Amino acid sequence: MVLPLLKLGTLAAKTLSKPVASKLKQQAAFHPTFRQFIINMAQANHRLTTRMQRRIYGHATDVEIRPLNEEKAVQAAVDLIGELFVFTVAGAVVIFEVQRSAKSEARKEEMRRQELEAMRKRDEELAKEVEILRHKLEEIEQLAKGRGLSGILHFRHSNTEGGNVAKPA
Repeated sequence: MVLPLLKLGTLAAKTLSKPVASKLKQQAAFHPTFRQFIINMAQANHRLTTRMQRRIYGHATDVEIRPLNEEKAVQAAVDLIGELFVFTVAGAVVIFEVQRSAKSEARKEEMRRQELEAMRKRDEELAKEVEILRHKLEEIEQLAKGRGLSGILHFRHSNTEGGNVAKPA
């Protein structure tokens, strides 16, 4: 159940990131400060990725890296922001799902703990009841020993009022 919803959420986030990216392009055209900010971000990303690629492939890393032109920088920055948006949404979904699952598991654990506590209390009550019955049996055995065979058939109940004697069956 979770996997199809996660896929659907990821698809929705990717779909939503495209209008966000186009809106960023529009904003970059109208606001020179924002445009300069995303150009600087794109140039820094370009330098970082170029250095990493050169190190991976064993090329010289002390060579000057040519900056991107403004349009390519804006496009790269918008793409980067769109991807960051998608990853942020996906990360938030994963965190939400983990927290929800943890809360659900905590509730289940609390239910198990309560059930175990109820069973423990019931066990204690049954143990007390067994002890009371054992004590009553000992009393009956003592009465039976004192009276013989007729004592077994004519014993007194310890809980009866007024000294009534039990009739034989």
